[in-house]
Amino acid sequence: MDLSIVIVSWNTRDLLLQCLESVYQEIRTFPLLEMETWVVDNASTDDSVSEVREKYPEVKLILNQNNVGFAGGNNQAISQCSGRYVLLLNPDTVIKPNGLKSLIDFMDANPQAGAAGSMLLNPNGTLQTSCYPAPTLSREFWRLFHLDTIRPYGVYRMSDWDMNSATEVDVIQGASLVLRKEALEQVGLLDDTYFMYTEEVDLCYRLQKSSWLLYWVPESKVVHYGGQSTQQVATKMFLCLYESKLIFIRKHHGWLAAQAYKLTLVLATSIRLILSPLALLEKPSKRQHHLRLAGNYRRLLTTLPRM
Repeated sequence: MDLSIVIVSWNTRDLLLQCLESVYQEIRTFPLLEMETWVVDNASTDDSVSEVREKYPEVKLILNQNNVGFAGGNNQAISQCSGRYVLLLNPDTVIKPNGLKSLIDFMDANPQAGAAGSMLLNPNGTLQTSCYPAPTLSREFWRLFHLDTIRPYGVYRMSDWDMNSATEVDVIQGASLVLRKEALEQVGLLDDTYFMYTEEVDLCYRLQKSSWLLYWVPESKVVHYGGQSTQQVATKMFLCLYESKLIFIRKHHGWLAAQAYKLTLVLATSIRLILSPLALLEKPSKRQHHLRLAGNYRRLLTTLPRM
């Protein structure tokens, strides 16, 4: 088997069906490539399972009684995959023509590559952030205080990259991430300590520590709608994001770095809350967004001591 595609879904029926159609269009276009598709359903209540069974009976389904998260769900399928490569694919994506074949071709041509990621596109066709520099305490500080607008340090300036050749990177976003099975067997699966977010960051970090290279492959294009599952529980996922970042820093950089990150979060959050009344002067659409964000930051301050 050349490629095993793993999609973890939670209440994203329509987008999931659209994603699967793009996957099977690619499979039909390249019949000589052997591919299998797994869908891990994390206790959806929107008839996702019955629709997938009816329209795509060849899909291998794993049905969970509870939501086991992104890492847990992917690991369930990865442990049963037959492919030389495993593609982690979000259900809110659409594969553009040649999107899968180009990833397989790249991995075949670059045996030192442990993983590669697609060029992610917004629904309007513009470039979406697909990869990041390795997270450090200083980079997290830079991001939290939006200093990348002055000088990119916590992010890549991807708009300056060559859109016709692969670029070596530190971290690939998990929306479309292909992994060499051999590399996974060496470094292990996703760490399911992370319920949501940062699990692919952790995996990329471990791959690099084991001397595997990671690449962004612009020939593989994938439309990513983004946040379709997490929008359903936005506040919980906001808190989950920072908890996962803290887990990563504690795990890979130590207890002291984790405490410093907590202090940085407190400082950044306090400044945001002090400035939040300015949202009342904005247009209604922006005002509501910033007020909701301020509410999330208040929750974060109360949650931090328990993280």
